[in-house]
Amino acid sequence: MLFPISDDNSDRHITPYITWALIAVNILVFVFLQGLGENAAFTYAFSTVPGEILSNNDIITNSKIVRDSASGQSFEIPGLQMTPIPVYLTIITSMFMHGSIGHIAGNMLYLWIFGDNLENRLGHSRYLFFYLLCGVIASLSHVIFTQIIGTDPLIPSLGASGAISGVLGGYLLLYPTRRVNALLGWVIVSIPSWITLGLWILLQLVSGFGAISGESDGVAYAAHIGGFAAGFLLVKLFDRGEPITPVHNKQWITRRPGR
Repeated sequence: MLFPISDDNSDRHITPYITWALIAVNILVFVFLQGLGENAAFTYAFSTVPGEILSNNDIITNSKIVRDSASGQSFEIPGLQMTPIPVYLTIITSMFMHGSIGHIAGNMLYLWIFGDNLENRLGHSRYLFFYLLCGVIASLSHVIFTQIIGTDPLIPSLGASGAISGVLGGYLLLYPTRRVNALLGWVIVSIPSWITLGLWILLQLVSGFGAISGESDGVAYAAHIGGFAAGFLLVKLFDRGEPITPVHNKQWITRRPGR
């Protein structure tokens, strides 16, 4: 399996403050507000719940005890908590929360690798708006998918995966041949991004079809697919052009695509 670890940043000319800030906010929320994932009350209050988005109502449920048929162990699933903000805003708050250390580590690694290149191309403010817009579209994709296939609308979803999927989609369109270093077993290989990201979205599509057939692993694949599609289709609207030539005062000339 390919595991990206870095890419070519040789043409980056701006400091990726927004990417760094997004990573910092995600980590701070996970550590201090979610208590490294242990603060279920906070997590279940600010996650996106499809049933709440579809009804525009804050839904509160009781905790329940569930028995794992495979292990025979019982565990408690927390109930949905009161949301102290309009439920539609959880589409934003859920982007900055994660379910586990592994969850946030994987997301932040992908954002670290691919986000700075896109920020360099779009500029700070356009990149931030693009990131948030892709995250919103990704979350709504999950809500609509839940409604269509009839899965439990009270299962909360959270994570930066949808927004980061948008970053990946935009990266693929703008930099299809950029070299990405990836682990293949114990060997580091350098391959074009279209292979790395192409395999990634293919996995999301296959897993998404598995979810339709009832083989769900709890991952919101519709959010990944929706975010990736949004990024791929919308990034040109935010593209300010590729920096090509430094001049004497250290400003950069940009060239719009097609010029």
